Amino acid sequence: MTGPLAAVDPQISALIEREERRREQSLQLLAAETIASPAVRAAVGSTLADKYAEGYPGHRYHGGVEVVDNVERLAVERAHALFGADYVNVQPLSWPLANFAVYVAFAQPGDQVLSLSLRHGGHQSHGSRANWSGRWFNILNYEVREDTEQVDYDQVRDLALIHRPRILVAGGTAYTRAWDFATMRTIADEAGCILWVDGAHLVGLAAGGVLESPVPYADVVSVATNKVMRGPRGGLLLARAEHAEALSRAVYPFLQGAPAMNSIAGKAVAFAESSTDDYRRYTRTVADTAAALAAGFADRGLHPVGGGTDTHVGVVDVSSLGVSGREATRRLAAAGIVVDKAITPFDPAPVSEGSAIRFGTAAVTTGGIRPSDAPRIVDLMMDAMSTADERRHAAVAASVAHLGEAE
Repeated sequence: MTGPLAAVDPQISALIEREERRREQSLQLLAAETIASPAVRAAVGSTLADKYAEGYPGHRYHGGVEVVDNVERLAVERAHALFGADYVNVQPLSWPLANFAVYVAFAQPGDQVLSLSLRHGGHQSHGSRANWSGRWFNILNYEVREDTEQVDYDQVRDLALIHRPRILVAGGTAYTRAWDFATMRTIADEAGCILWVDGAHLVGLAAGGVLESPVPYADVVSVATNKVMRGPRGGLLLARAEHAEALSRAVYPFLQGAPAMNSIAGKAVAFAESSTDDYRRYTRTVADTAAALAAGFADRGLHPVGGGTDTHVGVVDVSSLGVSGREATRRLAAAGIVVDKAITPFDPAPVSEGSAIRFGTAAVTTGGIRPSDAPRIVDLMMDAMSTADERRHAAVAASVAHLGEAE
């Protein structure tokens, strides 16, 4: 790498080069990642990174905000057009902070919150004791059905009507099937609670027309702009108009000071790019590739949790190979294939080991992988997971590197 960074800090420059080579030579199948577009990176690396703009457009604490006010207004306008929400807040510095704002806006410490169990695909910000959500709120969990490994909506209704939670949460990070938002809305109305959809892994696909949008059903939707959307790392809130004041105050001044104006510019770019036919084709390919991978594992005798996937995320039980999820992940990493370990909904293994792996297809789709590549990728993954032989892993890694070059 040449330029000012290499001249000023050659160590960091060299590490960035190493990361670029690592990505080029391996298969990035992490569900939490995609690749930001060049235009988004240009916006994030722009002079807007230097601007302090505490407050909202027209009501800033600092001066010199005429330009960045227009940047934020443009981001909000584009999000309105893309998602159809009454209220948009583009300021959350991250998706977890957007989630935190939902709690701040609608609940008090000690209130009851009903969410999908972490062991069944939920997220730590939905009630893990290791997270503030599990320490500040009284968390109740619903689960998936044992026969289908899909959300048990009858159980959701029963728990909601018995406990009357303040917030009902839909969404998770390891749940692979589409949600029935209409049913969740009905349950929330019957129980008199707020319906919050954590759409971190869903809304990018909904923007591309692959999944139904949660926006018409939810009181509030939280979004990560960097999971499927090719935007910057950051958060977004979409909500009904009546919740505008509560959510605005939750983000600022309760949780944050000045927003990252360069990130907001990157979000604006991502919203524009996500409104195109190219983006819709990309999201369709993302989902089709994930489904093809899940089907490929099923054809080879492994069990995809939930019977497959409707999203970019797949969870596959690897215990029949005689390895834990942790060991399978280690073997895949040695072969140049990056995934997460995971647990199955009724996993007998400890969480630290797990019986499954979790993959995602947004980054590899951006890199050129297509559904037709799925059988070859599954074969390489099966080869790597089935042996502890380092020489075999090296051979798989070589094949992975050539796969990337071919694309």
